[in-house]
Amino acid sequence: MTTSRNKKPWSWIPTLYFAEGLPYVAVMTIAVIMYKRLGLSNTEIALYTSWLYLPWTIKPLWSPFVDLIKTKRSWIIAMQSFIAAGFAGIAFFIPTEHYVQFTLAFFWLLAFSSATHDIAADGFYMLGLNNKEQSFFVGIRNTFYRFANIFGQGILVMIAGWLETSQANIPLAWSITFYLLAGLFLGLTIYHHWALPHPEADVKREGLTAGKLFEDFFKTFISFFQKENLFLMLFFLLTYRLGESQLAKIASPFLLDNASQGGLALSTTTVGMIYGTIGVAALLIGGIISGFLVSRDGFKKWILPMALAINLPDILYVWMAATTPDNPILISFCVAIEQLGYGFGFTAYMLYLIYIAEGEHKTAHYAIGTGFMALGMMLPGMPAGWIQEHLGYTNFFIWVCICTIPGIIAAWMIHNRLDDSFGKKV
Repeated sequence: MTTSRNKKPWSWIPTLYFAEGLPYVAVMTIAVIMYKRLGLSNTEIALYTSWLYLPWTIKPLWSPFVDLIKTKRSWIIAMQSFIAAGFAGIAFFIPTEHYVQFTLAFFWLLAFSSATHDIAADGFYMLGLNNKEQSFFVGIRNTFYRFANIFGQGILVMIAGWLETSQANIPLAWSITFYLLAGLFLGLTIYHHWALPHPEADVKREGLTAGKLFEDFFKTFISFFQKENLFLMLFFLLTYRLGESQLAKIASPFLLDNASQGGLALSTTTVGMIYGTIGVAALLIGGIISGFLVSRDGFKKWILPMALAINLPDILYVWMAATTPDNPILISFCVAIEQLGYGFGFTAYMLYLIYIAEGEHKTAHYAIGTGFMALGMMLPGMPAGWIQEHLGYTNFFIWVCICTIPGIIAAWMIHNRLDDSFGKKV
């Protein structure tokens, strides 16, 4: 059997994590912009696309089957094939009369396939690399995952905007964009079939049964809810991004809506540049800065500044909604500051997941924590469009700022319980 040593990690890790990030950003962000340009209301957009978080929320429930059936490598290739088919299905049905129902069905296929791909890819990463390589490439994989965000939210949205103008046909423009995604993923599937190594440890686990796996998973799941300070833990996981979860669903529609509806009337191409390129770059910078500061000073010192950073810049959207500036540079600056704060503050969430996962069943408890993370985005995001349409943009963003208060309180409560050395590089 070929071992992982026969394939250099550089030949597959960047593309694998680019492939992991792209369907997620397509489901979570590109879908919002596409449906807005196709004429759906903010209520419909927020409700439908928030439901698509569900597979990431419940993916720990079927993760045992990824161990039980086939190899991680096989799962990766199969899921990438399904993702390519999902993109093609969306592209095909966009110009049709019942595009909402059919495209949502294929977005669900994308979401479940992407969530399963995440399980397999992260497991394959640990099987295909030794400990030293895992440490070295963790930054590389995260970087290419973020590149997928820039490519999806930025470049692809800009392409769609250019096609809207050049073709004078919005459904056709988005159909072509998703056909491009389908072709890209078909290429990634073929490439990974060749490029992914065959680690000796990546084998179907003999002797395992579904009953045994679910019994072990149930015990592990129960042990998660036996942790100390459970109420505070859940309070933080579900409220830390309470404001951001609603803002994320309405930010793009706000930038796209015309002035009569209270929006900033930006073109699709401009939104792709501002929100998907400048914004994501600022988010990356915020994450890098926070990682450096925590490694130097510890998590306890920075959890409160991080909580303020992820929440306070939301007030910039209140100002933009109230004044409706028409200067793209000024709008870009406001979006960049909000995303910089989000990148800086989100590090606290990821570090807290690591903190609560410490001990026995670390990997499983971390996965359960990420499920609550997705739930904390899904549930508040669902009514966000309805709230906005009833309050208007200015009052909605004021509401978002009010919703940031519980997360800040939760961070303050956790700050008082953290060990001074946690997160600090020694």
